[in-house]
Amino acid sequence: MQMLQWATAGKRARLGAIVHHTDAEREYAYDRKSSFGRLDKALDEASANPWLIIDMKKDWKTVFPSTK
Repeated sequence: MQMLQWATAGKRARLGAIVHHTDAEREYAYDRKSSFGRLDKALDEASANPWLIIDMKKDWKTVFPSTK
C-alpha cells in the first residue's frame, strides 16, 4: 500500500494497480483474512485513490502459460 501511495502521488498521470489474488486453483489466493499477504488496508484505500484492482480469477484468462 505504501508503494501505491508513493507511486500515485503527484499531479502527472500515474498507474497504481493491485493484483487481487482470488484464484486458489491456479495460484495462491489471499484476501482480508488470509494467514499471509493481507490486502485489507489497500482494498479499503483503493476506492479513495486512483488504484485499479485486478481480480486474478475474473480478469485473467491465463495465469501461467502452458510449457507444453
